[in-house]
Amino acid sequence: MIPMFVTHMDSLTQIVLGAAVGEAVLGKKIGNKAMLYGALAGTIPDLDVFVSSITDTVTALEVHRGFTHSIFFSMLFAPIFGWLVSRYESYKNVKSWSWLFFWCFLTHPLLDAFTTWGTQLFWPFNTRVAFKSIFVIDPLYTVPFIVFLILAMFQKRTSKKRRFYNNMGLILSTSYLAITLLFKFVTYKKFEAALIEQNIAYTQMDTRPTPMNTILWSANVATKDAYLIGSYSLFDSQPIVFNKYAKNHELIADFIDNDKMQRMINISKGWYSITKKNNDLYFNDLRFGLLSMEPNAQDFVFQYKFESDSNGVLQFTETEKGRDDAERLLQELWSRIKGN
Repeated sequence: MIPMFVTHMDSLTQIVLGAAVGEAVLGKKIGNKAMLYGALAGTIPDLDVFVSSITDTVTALEVHRGFTHSIFFSMLFAPIFGWLVSRYESYKNVKSWSWLFFWCFLTHPLLDAFTTWGTQLFWPFNTRVAFKSIFVIDPLYTVPFIVFLILAMFQKRTSKKRRFYNNMGLILSTSYLAITLLFKFVTYKKFEAALIEQNIAYTQMDTRPTPMNTILWSANVATKDAYLIGSYSLFDSQPIVFNKYAKNHELIADFIDNDKMQRMINISKGWYSITKKNNDLYFNDLRFGLLSMEPNAQDFVFQYKFESDSNGVLQFTETEKGRDDAERLLQELWSRIKGN
């Protein structure tokens, strides 16, 4: 099963965004029904998660945030949903309903594009748009949004206050996304300066915020034989420390030409390492970090055991993660956010 808690914006956030967009498009004409349909439309692109229950792990990872998160999907299905809803709702304007679904469908992947996984906005082209500036659950984005949406909900549909509250929610949430890009730029420069100061030669660097916040950031740094992982809080006063993780790519020499292995490498955008535990091999996607802030942690959020089945077909199985893992990580993050 795909660890969805790190691959798409949480459902509540997408519901709130969809409701606000629906209100902006049709709220003045149909009132709270616009929020209701907007909320429903805002969740539809994530129905691709059900693919994981009917196919193999690799295919599910490839499909996630693909077709249903594209501009093409928004253009194709918005008129269809608009027509269907107009058939049974008292408000019969197909064009207006289509615009509601189009903007709700489109803003969903646009928000997801700010996360690490990214979206195939330009499907069928296999290019993911990923700004990597916000975690999939961020209270600073969602909570103010909810407050203004609720305030708007209790106003008359033609009220100026209703439009004001809804617009404020959209403006604040969008402004926060812009601020996350600024934070990403600032922290990237901090990591870059630390690597120069420590005389570390590297070929590539990838940065992203840690869970639930945009104060503490993490960096993956590619060197010749290993990856370095470091963290930086906006409240830090001490130098950045990079921990080393061996690539171990030689461990997959027997599988390197396998189609599924090549697809997994492509999914990870080349940010992967291999670990061996009790004679079992694991594929780690480094882009989503570790399950612990401890210096010697080895458990990655995206970790897959791989082996050949009885037919010689390579199979990937995601390692299970429990509530205890998440709770421990959040406790460590809270302590680290406050600075080193």
